[in-house]
Amino acid sequence: QLRVVESGGDLVQPGGSLRLSCAASKVALDYYAIGWFRQVPGKENEEVSCIRTDRSTTFSDSVKGRFTISKDSAKNTVYLEMNSLSPEDTAVYYCAARLGWHCPTANIYTIWGQGTQVTVSS
Repeated sequence: QLRVVESGGDLVQPGGSLRLSCAASKVALDYYAIGWFRQVPGKENEEVSCIRTDRSTTFSDSVKGRFTISKDSAKNTVYLEMNSLSPEDTAVYYCAARLGWHCPTANIYTIWGQGTQVTVSS
């Protein structure tokens, strides 16, 4: 079964950039829709972005124009490039996978990583 592991979280200053990675093992990512979510204590899990099997993408309004998502099939990895970061982007970021083209809501995803912490602070 597919497993995903996030990495790349860090402490960064406002206005800075980070690239998160979602690396998959055992099964090719190309057959899965991959979503990025973020969680802040006390708040609902927020979908940030998703990349479908045809590489079409979605972004939440809060990150549109600042974040990009991409997939490297050779490395079996999906990346979330985050620019112009602000303290409001501070959260634990998770990637999730679901077999098929569609980017579903969070409760439909069946495979989740352990998360990576992103902190934006001066």
